[in-house]
Amino acid sequence: MKKLKIHLQEKLPAPDTPRDYFSTLPRLETKRLVLRMASMRDAEDMFAYSSDEEVARHVLWDAHRSLADTKGYLRYMLRQYREGEPSSYVMVLKETGRVIGTIGFMGYDEENSSVEIGYSLSRALWGQGLATEALEALLSLCFGRIRLHRVEGFHTLDNPASGRVMEKCGMTCEGVLRGKVRHKGRYVDVKLWAIIAEDDHTCR
Repeated sequence: MKKLKIHLQEKLPAPDTPRDYFSTLPRLETKRLVLRMASMRDAEDMFAYSSDEEVARHVLWDAHRSLADTKGYLRYMLRQYREGEPSSYVMVLKETGRVIGTIGFMGYDEENSSVEIGYSLSRALWGQGLATEALEALLSLCFGRIRLHRVEGFHTLDNPASGRVMEKCGMTCEGVLRGKVRHKGRYVDVKLWAIIAEDDHTCR
């Protein structure tokens, strides 16, 4: 068991609001990863895993069919940054310098000081604890720098590995939401996981 630790490469003043934070996304480092804002230069790396049908099977987006699809998504991410809307980091594997996935914010509830998080990762790197490592860093920011009250995440019932990532980072399963999400043309049940500021923030 270990306490969540913040991994900031540079010490920056805390933003005034979560929306200020969403527009800046300061660079984070973990033992094996760099988490940073996306750029158009990431297109080829991102396409390499986003075009994998197996990676796309459990997420809301469809597998990218061309580099143009990936560039369109990157333009969306950059627009979200500019507008201070929830968006994601790219995960860079230190060993190779390549982008291997994304992790970040799917939504923000200002009134209730709550965010929804999500992540995706190259299939070649599944099962190595990298998503857990990235989520640990993100949660430490949520309850430290951004001072949020609640962080939650969902996964479809046929993707228990995603639940294990959240469980390892101290999140609690709060139940199954029936027909919550329209996924690949049909409504599916999802498991809801959450952690709040008052919880014991340990990573197992």
